[in-house]
Amino acid sequence: MTADAKTLISLALVILSFTLSFYAYPISPDRVATHWNVKGEVDGYMGKTVGLFLIPSIMAALIVFFKAIPKIDPLKKNITLFTPTYKTFTLALTFFMCIIHIQSVLWNLGIKLSFNATMPVLVSGLFYVAGDLMDKSKRNWFIGVRTPWTLSSDKVWDKTNKLGGKLFKASAVTSIVGIVFLEYWLYFLLVPVFASAAYLFLYSYLEYRKETEK
Repeated sequence: MTADAKTLISLALVILSFTLSFYAYPISPDRVATHWNVKGEVDGYMGKTVGLFLIPSIMAALIVFFKAIPKIDPLKKNITLFTPTYKTFTLALTFFMCIIHIQSVLWNLGIKLSFNATMPVLVSGLFYVAGDLMDKSKRNWFIGVRTPWTLSSDKVWDKTNKLGGKLFKASAVTSIVGIVFLEYWLYFLLVPVFASAAYLFLYSYLEYRKETEK
């Protein structure tokens, strides 16, 4: 699939989300459920105007932001080296948010599908794509593991982000395992992700020291 095709599909998902919100608006309650806790129980509500249009608006803003990144990054030439993977991640994130929006709207219309059953799969897929993006990324100011040491060295960047790609893909697998323990699936994601982030920060520093000592 070409980069342009991925962009068009992302835009179509945004339009679909807005269309669904307009359709659901007249038949939704005045206050709609917008947040669910780790047990899959509703613990947050908003007025239906904000509740129905917030996610589509964020999706549209993200499309604009991701379109702008390659134009405003001082290292924009490096982003062109992994454009296909970058566009895949943009599409994956848009799809992720679109599905959440659809499920949220359906919930408020009385069709209550468990978020604890769908989120582990959706989050795992998104983190796997994010891991692939890290693995293929080149030094830039917006995408990947950005520490003072990765931004100072192409070699440290490559080593750190390739490792980060593997760790994030592993985190995606542990999130899938969380399906077995639905009430605790979020911990199966957050614990390895935070541990990976801490390790990568330290790893990039140590790799930079090795390089400078040489």
